[in-house]
Amino acid sequence: MANFWNIVIIITGFIIILVASNQIAGLFQKIKLPLVTGLLVMGIFSGPYILNLIPDKAIPKLQFINNIALAFIAFAAGAELYIKELRSSFNSIKWMTIGQLAVTFILTSLVVFLLTDLIPFINEMNTYGRVAVSILIGTIFVARSPATAIAIINELRAKGPFTRTFLGVTVLIDFLVIFLFALTFSIANVLLTESGFNIQYFIILVAEFLVSFGIAYLLGRMLELILSLRINTTPKAIMILFTGYCVYLLSHLFRFFGEKYFHLNFYIEPLLICIIASFIVTNYTKFRREFLKIIHDLIPLVYIAFFTLIGASISLEVVATAWFISLILFLIRIITMWFGAYFGGALAGESFRNCTIGWMPYVTQAGVSLGLVTVVSAEFSGWGTEFATIMITVIVLNQLIGPPLLKWSIGLAGEDHSMAHKNKLEGIIRAIIFGYEDQSVALARQLSEHDWQVKIATSRTGIKDPQIPGVEIIYSPEISLEELKKLDTKNTKTIVTLRTDEENLKICELVYENYGTHDLVVRLNHRYNFSKFHELGAIIVEPSTAMVSLLDHFVRSPLATSLLLGMEENQDTVDIVLRNRDLHGIAIRDLHLPSDILILSTQRRGHMIISTGYTRLRLGDILTIVGSVESIEQVRLRFE
Repeated sequence: MANFWNIVIIITGFIIILVASNQIAGLFQKIKLPLVTGLLVMGIFSGPYILNLIPDKAIPKLQFINNIALAFIAFAAGAELYIKELRSSFNSIKWMTIGQLAVTFILTSLVVFLLTDLIPFINEMNTYGRVAVSILIGTIFVARSPATAIAIINELRAKGPFTRTFLGVTVLIDFLVIFLFALTFSIANVLLTESGFNIQYFIILVAEFLVSFGIAYLLGRMLELILSLRINTTPKAIMILFTGYCVYLLSHLFRFFGEKYFHLNFYIEPLLICIIASFIVTNYTKFRREFLKIIHDLIPLVYIAFFTLIGASISLEVVATAWFISLILFLIRIITMWFGAYFGGALAGESFRNCTIGWMPYVTQAGVSLGLVTVVSAEFSGWGTEFATIMITVIVLNQLIGPPLLKWSIGLAGEDHSMAHKNKLEGIIRAIIFGYEDQSVALARQLSEHDWQVKIATSRTGIKDPQIPGVEIIYSPEISLEELKKLDTKNTKTIVTLRTDEENLKICELVYENYGTHDLVVRLNHRYNFSKFHELGAIIVEPSTAMVSLLDHFVRSPLATSLLLGMEENQDTVDIVLRNRDLHGIAIRDLHLPSDILILSTQRRGHMIISTGYTRLRLGDILTIVGSVESIEQVRLRFE
């Protein structure tokens, strides 16, 4: 009973540490470091070598958390492998995977074996032991990080053949490395026990794989059954976590009964079982979307627990003595990946540029690689801690260096479609309207009345100039970057597109990627294209719903709507950018504003703030102001 309460106290304390770890680790992201690094650092500080919040004796009692996390990480890795998404680039993916998997594994294992005299805990082993550790290191070095790759792809809006290939390879390798680990782990067990290779060993190895596949199939069907239940998502997520943990319990039972009744070391790899089961659910059931949603919602919590506990397990004594060999191993991995990428790219017929930069997207490591490290550490208690510490140091280096290299490679491949840096606009306010029609002319006329300079770009010829002051009709025969340069898009505040959705999207993407224009206003023709423009941060006007919404506001708030639309005589509503440094940091209530001026809201770094008297202004704030035209001009002069 006392032991039970001791475990409860340890778990409760660990949960409190996790809450703090998550909050503090978030600060690392603000200095452009991965969250994983922050969690590992927090684990190190909480561990027995610094603050001792997680004592040395508590770590083995928390091993079940590792098992739950590892199973779920395997589920996440398997769910990333969706066959239909890999077909378009299958040839490049196939050869690059072979290059990265086979070449990296063989070269790394060979080089590490030749350098075993430099590695503290290996140099005392015999040849069998050195081979065993070398192939385990080679396997771990093959693992990648799909989660990091996907996050950066989304951040850069990367798309193209290079992106499709490296994402497919990353996901596929993270799937195949579990198979490779199951094989090398079994071989390493035989080498380290010096029981030798014989026909019985190969029969047992084949039996282990067959049993693992059988259990994986049953687990996949069990997950399908759980997902089919007509209950809330939360109970399903808990059941999936528990099911993953049961795979580890089953693995221990197989080993226990194998040793007790048959005198055999019969080992089924839980990670292999979980990743195959997840693959089955993702590709051969109708519950893929719900399964991915559960993984997406739960994986951050799993990572917090897993990486914090990993950090607490790191031996700082080993780090102090083995940092040099960790750096050497890191460089070995980089070099072998370059050879693997060049070999695979050459076989796939990739360009010379893609062959030379092909290794850069694969440097990052995270969940699966750390999971494999913990499996080895738990199995080989003698040298496992030293092995884990060195490997984790290498993985942290990969996680620090990898993301910048991945971003760089996408840029070199010409597939970075992230938003360009916005040009600071001062003086005259400019707008470009794409498409010549009655609405564009009417809009240009209204903007001109508010001192905007407007260009109407059209592919039509022979158009009569409407003779509106400040409005210029420009012939623009095609949608291209060259045409945008001629229109002086760099110094334009707002782009308005009134053409077809396909043409509007092309204009918006070119502007977004090359100029980062402050405002994109799109007239939507078909509702199903809404998300494409929304991803670019465009202000979307859908004519049918806009009219209904406008009528609704006139019915419910006629005075406010009239005011906002500028229908009241001598009244207007405008956005003003704060550029006056003297006003930086001043609270709104301390401003000396005309009595008829009202500040409705403040936009700061893309976020809307409902203004109060206590809101302090910052340079670059966009203030929405309502008042008389004369007073607004006074405020504009003072603020800008």
